[in-house]
Amino acid sequence: MKKQHDFFDVYYQGGDVPEFCYRSGKMVYQEAFQGGSLITLGYNSAGYPLNLRKNEKVGVNIRKFCEPFAFNIELDGQSVDFGLELVDFKTEKIETNLKATLVLKSTIKPVLVKVHTLLDGTQMFSRYIEIENLSDNNINLSRLSILSGALEEFEAAGDNTYSIGYFDNDEWGNEGDFSWHKLQPDVTCIDSRFGRDRFRHPLIFIRNNESGKIWFSQLAWTGGCRFTVDYNSKPRKEDKYLSFKAEIKAHNPMYVLRPHETFVSPEVYMGIVQGDLDFAVNEMHAHIRKSVLTAPWDSMIGCGMGADHDMTVETSKSCIRQFKEMGGEVFIIDAGWECPPGKETEWGPYNGRNNPDKDRYPNGIKELSDYCHEMGMKFALWIEIERMGNMCDGYKDHPEFRSSDVFGNHNSNGDLDFSIPEAAQWAENELARMIEEYNLDLLRIDSNFSYPYAFFNMADTGSGVKECVSLRHFNGVYNMYQNLKKRFPDVVFENCAGGGGRTDLGMMKAFNHTWVSDCQVEPQSIIITNGMTMALPPERVDRLFAGMNCQSVGEFEAHLRNTMLTHMSLNVFSPCDGEINQEQMEFVRHSTDIYKSFIRPFLSEALVYHHTPEARNGNETVLEISSPDKSRGAATAVTLKSAAEFTLRLKGADASKMYKVTLDNNRESFVISGRELRQNGVLIEVPSSLSSELVLYEEI
Repeated sequence: MKKQHDFFDVYYQGGDVPEFCYRSGKMVYQEAFQGGSLITLGYNSAGYPLNLRKNEKVGVNIRKFCEPFAFNIELDGQSVDFGLELVDFKTEKIETNLKATLVLKSTIKPVLVKVHTLLDGTQMFSRYIEIENLSDNNINLSRLSILSGALEEFEAAGDNTYSIGYFDNDEWGNEGDFSWHKLQPDVTCIDSRFGRDRFRHPLIFIRNNESGKIWFSQLAWTGGCRFTVDYNSKPRKEDKYLSFKAEIKAHNPMYVLRPHETFVSPEVYMGIVQGDLDFAVNEMHAHIRKSVLTAPWDSMIGCGMGADHDMTVETSKSCIRQFKEMGGEVFIIDAGWECPPGKETEWGPYNGRNNPDKDRYPNGIKELSDYCHEMGMKFALWIEIERMGNMCDGYKDHPEFRSSDVFGNHNSNGDLDFSIPEAAQWAENELARMIEEYNLDLLRIDSNFSYPYAFFNMADTGSGVKECVSLRHFNGVYNMYQNLKKRFPDVVFENCAGGGGRTDLGMMKAFNHTWVSDCQVEPQSIIITNGMTMALPPERVDRLFAGMNCQSVGEFEAHLRNTMLTHMSLNVFSPCDGEINQEQMEFVRHSTDIYKSFIRPFLSEALVYHHTPEARNGNETVLEISSPDKSRGAATAVTLKSAAEFTLRLKGADASKMYKVTLDNNRESFVISGRELRQNGVLIEVPSSLSSELVLYEEI
C-alpha cells in the first residue's frame, strides 16, 4: 500500500523556556529557546515528542555539548548563536505542507534571524535561515551552520556504536561510490567542493548500530559544503554524545550583508528513521519528490550525438533514424555544434558563440529540428552558457564578465562570474533566445566550471572589505535557471556538469532530471548507478547506454540494463552509415519496450532497494525498484568480478500476492507467491564477470 505521508504538526509550548516540537510522519525534532539561544534537544524516530509528559521531559543534557545551538552564525567575528531575543513564531499551511517561521533578534549584532522549517509528512524536514541586516553598515558573514546541535546522548558499551555513510570519492568518474565507515570517537568532517573536487554529492547517513536509528541529510548547495559529526565518547565510560553540523564553506568573509540586505541561506534536509538504509532512502526520495524537485518528471528517452561523430547534417540524420528504430524519443545535439567542421572535438574555445556554425549547418539547425519532428521525435541542444571560450566575441568584448583569482587575473577558462548582474543577464537572455529561436523541446545544460575561481575570486564591496563571490555566484546561477524554467515550463531542462559535478538539490530545483556521471565504463558505471539512486529518486538519474567508451569493457546487455531502472538515455551502437546487427537491435527494442510499458509507468513513484549498497566491495550488484502498491517490480543484477550463482530475495514483493516472474536472459516466466519471493527468492545465474540479468515481477 502506498504510504500517505499526510501527518505533520508543530507542537509549541510557551512559557519561560518555549519549546518547538516538529513532527512529520514518525520523525520528531525538538528545539527550545533557552538562555537567549535556540537549542537542539534531540530527535526521535518512533513518533514520540520529547516533551510528551510535562513532568517527565526527555532530551539531551545540553551541558554535555560544547555547541548545543540549532545553528551557528558568525558576523564580524562574533558568534550570534546566543544573546538572542524571541520576536515571533508562527506556522502557516502552504499547499499540502506546513511551514514554521521562528524570528529571533540579536542583541550582539543588529540583525534579525528567521529560522524556516518545512514539514510535509515524510520522515524528513527542510530548514533554511534568513539573516536581515538592520543597520546602515556592512556586516561580514564568516560562519554558517544552517542546522546543527545534538543528535542524541546514548549509553552503550563498546566502541562500535555508530557508523557513518557517504560517498567516499570526490573525483570525476567516482560519483556515488558509497561506503559505511566506523565512526571514530572524534570530530569527522565530510567536505564537498571547497577543498575537495566537485563530484561528491553532499549527502550523509549516520547509523546507531545498537538502537537501529538512521539520520540522513542533504545540503542543497552547489558551492562549498561540509558535514561535521562530533562523536564524544569517553574511554572507560558508557556515555556517548553525538552532534552534527551542516555547514556552508568558503573563504571569509563568505558574504557581506549590505545595509538592510537580507541573506537567504541554502536549504538543509534532515530526517531520521527506525529501520534500514533503504527505508531512509525511500523516505528521503518521498520528501524530494513532494517538496523539493517540483518540476515535472520528463519520461522521454533521450538520444545524444556529439563530438564523437563528425556531426555533419547527414550523419545527424542517420543517427536520428537509428535512434528512432531503437525506441528513442528526443534527439539531443551535444557539444560541437558551434564549431567549424573538423573542430567539433575542440568545442571548449567555441563556448559562448551560441549559434550553429554556418559551414556545419548551411541551412541552419532548423533543418535537423524539422527532421526530428517529422520522424516523431523531439529536438534538443546541449549548451554550456556559463563559460565563454576565447573564440567567441564576448570573451574579448566583456572581460569584466569573467571570474578572476585573488591576484586579479581573469580566468583563461572563460568562466563567467554570476555575482555580476550584467553577466548573469547576458547568459539568461542568450538561453531564452536559443530556446525560442531553435524551437527546443529539451535544453541540456553543461558546466565545466573551474571551481577554484568560485572561491578564490574576492569581490570588492566598496567598503574596503572583499567578499568571496561563491554564495552570490551560485545564487545567480540558480536564479537564472529558475527564471527560465518559469518562463518555459514546457521545455525539459536537463542538468549536467562534466557528468555529476553538481547534482545537489539546490541546482536540481530548476531541472527535470540530471546526468550523474559521464563515466559509462563498467564496473564503475554500475557502482555510480547504485550509489546515485540513493541520493536522488531513480527517475531523476540519467544513465547512458552506448557511447563514452562504454563499449570498451563489459556485456552489451549489461550496458543497457544499467539504464533501465533510471531515466534512460541512448547512444548509437552501430556505424551511422553501416549495416545494423539486427540481433543487437532486437535486444535494444525489446528492452526499450519493457522500459516504456512496464517500468516507466511506475518509475516516478518507485520504491528503491539497494541489495548491495557498498557495491565496490562485492561481486554481485543488485538494484531493485517496485511500485508503491507492490503490484510490479524489476531488479537488475550485474557481476563485477566473476561469474555468480546466487539467490535473490525480492524486497518489493508482497507476501500476500501471486506474481508472474520473468528472467529476461532466457525470457522464461513462471508463477510464484510473494511469500516465496521474499523468503526463498529466485536463483540468479550470471555466466561471467560484467554480465547481467533482468528480473521482472508482476501481480496476477
